[in-house]
Amino acid sequence: MEKPIYFKNSEDAKLFNELRKKVNQRVEAIPENRDIYIQIKAVILPLVYFGLYVFALLHADQSGVYILSFILMGLSLVLIYLNLIHEAAHNNIFKSKRLNSLVLQIFDFVGANSYIWKKRHIASHHAYPNVDGWDTDIEQSGLLLIVPWIKAKGIQKYQHFFFFLVYPLYLFNWMFIRDFRDFFDNERVILKTQGAIPVKEKIKMVAYKLFYFFYQIAVPVLFFKVSLGLALGAWFLQVIAASIFALFVLLPLHPLPDNAFPKLDEKNELSYSWLNHQFEVTNDLKENNWFVRNILGNFNFHVAHHLFPNYSYAYYNEITEEIEQFAKEHGLAYKRFPMTTALGKHVDLLKQNANNAYFILEE
Repeated sequence: MEKPIYFKNSEDAKLFNELRKKVNQRVEAIPENRDIYIQIKAVILPLVYFGLYVFALLHADQSGVYILSFILMGLSLVLIYLNLIHEAAHNNIFKSKRLNSLVLQIFDFVGANSYIWKKRHIASHHAYPNVDGWDTDIEQSGLLLIVPWIKAKGIQKYQHFFFFLVYPLYLFNWMFIRDFRDFFDNERVILKTQGAIPVKEKIKMVAYKLFYFFYQIAVPVLFFKVSLGLALGAWFLQVIAASIFALFVLLPLHPLPDNAFPKLDEKNELSYSWLNHQFEVTNDLKENNWFVRNILGNFNFHVAHHLFPNYSYAYYNEITEEIEQFAKEHGLAYKRFPMTTALGKHVDLLKQNANNAYFILEE
């Protein structure tokens, strides 16, 4: 199938070149190499995750300590994703692609799959954000409807009443369903951009999944006398905690009623230029403090990431200042909300989609 084509606008191309020049000059003026801090995290954060695992095993006779350690593993897993996995996929941690690839492979050890996730993120989400049928991040699951111009059917008409029961299962779906479907279901979105998946990657995916469940559940039961109920319960709470934490990061940045979900025309073309598309489908968050910048990987500055993915999040504070000023000067649709407001807007989107608000407005 032919890939989507962005609307060609020479003026927008000139605008982006101007913005890119300003951003490059701003970053080059920063004397320190801030990526060194992410490189340090590339050592510390995996040690924290697996250190908590070892700590849990050494205190297997104390169920409360064991469960708490696994919950903290879930939270540290999200920090690994925000600070390391996301940046490694863009080769932003080290100059060496091989070292970035090694960091990315941490994902394989924590229940996900690094190969298919990078394909999803780079070739699908970054290439066509919020474009139904091309952005894997908004690929419809059947239970919840994210895209406004698709008519709600069946249980989707009540999604705003039960979404809070579904979202904590986010990573369970990723581990048990999403990865497998992307590898073996020929109808999945990722195959439009990825093409055939090598057999060796399919074997590696299954092998790593088996190893993950072996050390998470089998090792505690077989070698540390943890009851099967405790092992399963602690692992379950770990994934629940990670799912909730991860969605607090992912939901406020794209799937909001304020952001566009561009439709392709009969020629497979989009109505926005590449530059305008990034502003129309993405928003930032107002929160900007030491914790967000250094612990949460500056996820609050998401527009900068989509416009300049070749820079690590360590430079997003300055880059965003340039973007915000430039957007004001040229009338670009830069949006920035408090996190609680953005989360509320996401719920509004679910409610509007359940009530088929798009179709009512069309009529």
